[in-house]
Amino acid sequence: MARLFGTDGVRGTANDELTPELAFRLGEAAGALLPSAGRGRIVVGKDTRISGDMLESALVAGLNAAGCDALLAGVVPTPAVALLARELGADGGAVISASHNPAAYNGIKFFSADGFKLPDELEARIEAFVTSGETSARPTGGGVGVSRAIPDAVERYVAHAVATVPGRLDGMKVALDCGHGAAARTSELAFRELGAEVVTINCDWSGTDINAGCGSTDLRPVSDLVRMSGADLGIAHDGDADRVLAVDETGAEIDGDRIMAICAAHLKQEARLAGDTVVGTVMTNMGFEEAMRRIGVTVERTQVGDRWVLERMLAVGAKLGGEQSGHVIFLEHTTTGDGLITALQLAHVMKATGRTLSDLATVMRRFPQVLINVEVRDKSRLDTSEALARAVAGEEAALAGTGRVLVRPSGTEPVVRVMVEAAEADVARSTADRLVEVVKREL
Repeated sequence: MARLFGTDGVRGTANDELTPELAFRLGEAAGALLPSAGRGRIVVGKDTRISGDMLESALVAGLNAAGCDALLAGVVPTPAVALLARELGADGGAVISASHNPAAYNGIKFFSADGFKLPDELEARIEAFVTSGETSARPTGGGVGVSRAIPDAVERYVAHAVATVPGRLDGMKVALDCGHGAAARTSELAFRELGAEVVTINCDWSGTDINAGCGSTDLRPVSDLVRMSGADLGIAHDGDADRVLAVDETGAEIDGDRIMAICAAHLKQEARLAGDTVVGTVMTNMGFEEAMRRIGVTVERTQVGDRWVLERMLAVGAKLGGEQSGHVIFLEHTTTGDGLITALQLAHVMKATGRTLSDLATVMRRFPQVLINVEVRDKSRLDTSEALARAVAGEEAALAGTGRVLVRPSGTEPVVRVMVEAAEADVARSTADRLVEVVKREL
């Protein structure tokens, strides 16, 4: 049987791969295994997908069947659940979301009582519980779990995010694209509370429009809004708002690498960058590493996934880390990727320095990078394909240290990602195209 947990929880097509029955079993497992003692309490949040109510009902039923209470946050960003688990002294948190994926997908991911993603061994225990058919010692009578709403879930999270900014944003104009997702309940509130003028798009939802041609999956709408409104900054979230991408005042993209470079350079200048170290991933652009070397900052790399970034941050004592995709962790303020806090920190750097975002972005030169997602039947065969290994080795040799090749399976989708960086864009594209043909043929 394929492993249930990927790089960010359990995901699949809602009501097909991710069924109510599976959600119930995950809830029962979490209710039995996450509480340390006595009657447990788990914070439950969700994004705006139409399947969220169905899966929430099943997950909560499983928690209650195990004698665990569910504290319902409703539609909130993923990092809000991590925060609420800590603030309310709960035994953990559960988020029903498939992040940046289309509306037909959904997922369930868990946080520990301290707001961190679960360690591998605990995920493995939950998975073993689910797949073995084991049941909890189901209580009866007063021992059955109950559900209670958290009436101020949004207000608590927004207050926390606002408190991370050491100044006001008066005079700034921000264009905001919530991607028809959970950020619709929080990001505009936070920016307005700090004094910014905010213009918004896609801050409503139908349940089927999440991430559809908007938000961080498609920057064209927010880029157009910036140019039309004369905003200083454009912010685009994914469905559960644990990531963010930005556009500058001209409408040009500012990805996670550039956001981290801007913030790292500012923190370094203020002598507030812990250990003068930032953690990236194997996808982090070579230009980021070059920029950090120039200002005396060490870059640690890890595999893709904010859980691995966090693990490395904790190991080396770093307080800033993240991914090109916009998952950025400010460990001084939060325990997981947080799109709102990242957006606020970026806006703060602009306000504190008086510089435009396009000017700040010149801190790094971005090497041309081509990323192609190839749908495959069996991504597990990637590691055993000798032909593909030879092709990758040959392309790396041809680049001769002037670029990088990375071919890896997605942790959340049935695709293989082919990434090539090179000093020249046409070299990166032709190299990637050749490798894509090998992936298609072999896998």
